[in-house]
Amino acid sequence: MKFTTTVLALSLLAADAFMVQEPKNVVQPLNAQSFANGANPTVRNTVNSPFSPGARGAPASRTAPQSNNYPVNGANPLVKDTANSPFSPGARGAPAARMAPQSNTSPVNGANPLVRGTANSPFSPPKYDSSTSTRTMAVKSTKEMFDQIVPVEVQGGSLKTCSFSETVDRVNVLLKTNGRPLNANIELWQGPDNSPQKMAVYLEDGEIRPFRATIESPGSSNAIAIRNTGQMELPLTAAIECEQSGSTAPSEILYANSKYRTVQGGAVYTTPFPPAVQSVQIALRTDGRPLTARVELLQGPNNNKQVMEVYTEDGSTRPFYVIVDTPGSGNVVRIVNTATVEFPLTASAEPYMVDQSNGLENSQNGGMNWS
Repeated sequence: MKFTTTVLALSLLAADAFMVQEPKNVVQPLNAQSFANGANPTVRNTVNSPFSPGARGAPASRTAPQSNNYPVNGANPLVKDTANSPFSPGARGAPAARMAPQSNTSPVNGANPLVRGTANSPFSPPKYDSSTSTRTMAVKSTKEMFDQIVPVEVQGGSLKTCSFSETVDRVNVLLKTNGRPLNANIELWQGPDNSPQKMAVYLEDGEIRPFRATIESPGSSNAIAIRNTGQMELPLTAAIECEQSGSTAPSEILYANSKYRTVQGGAVYTTPFPPAVQSVQIALRTDGRPLTARVELLQGPNNNKQVMEVYTEDGSTRPFYVIVDTPGSGNVVRIVNTATVEFPLTASAEPYMVDQSNGLENSQNGGMNWS
């Protein structure tokens, strides 16, 4: 009995000694009702809690509220798209790529250089104008081009050839006389015994209506041959201008900016032009098949002022493009597809130079004009 009582007493003394040595923070109650104003510092989102925003000793990254209701003007510096936020445009210390607004409404004339399709944007397509555009063709008359090029004389029955390097994209061939008729054959030579493009030209008056055509010259070993098929008493003047700037072909510019129509094999397409039109540009092409056609300028019934018979081996690679002077009134362009029905072509004829004052002069003298 004494032994049991002694052991019980020693166990009670040991328990009291252990409770005395227990730390004070362990015995703090976890019930929020035992604190002043119901605040428990160990529970999140309560007053004096180390996990709550703005608490003393809390980490710096947690001192900002997680909403836009910030004490200073409702701005949260750590929330995107709010004032003083490092992620917002124009913030101090923000990366340079994020300083531009993500919309077209920019403080400087509404232009955002980092948004596609806006002014000064590197992704925007270039704007073409009349001074720098490769798609804008400079309008020059045939007489002006003759003044800028050194011509050569081709006597009746003789042949003149002109070769050029492979860097030349196309050549402009110009023919004229001193007022007499003109008969000539023009061929594009590419290598021995290979003529991918031919044309026969007739002009009633080589001074009033000179000949001007653009011949594409892709590849190498190209040369232009001009043969005067007229008599010895009928010489002609020829000139050639080379283009090697890599600019767009004039026929492509015409097809891109005008309406065109398909002329089936054996069909005829005619279009009249008013007196104000001083010259007409005509383009013929195919989908890669051969092209055989006749282009006529008429001034009155069955009165041919200019006739061109054209053959092209590939109407897509080497389309036919010509500029025809149309002085006076009653000018009609007639295009005849002389090929069979299996070889259609696409034709386009539009005014090249227009003089509005010409119509006023015709109205004053009654439109009288000798031709």
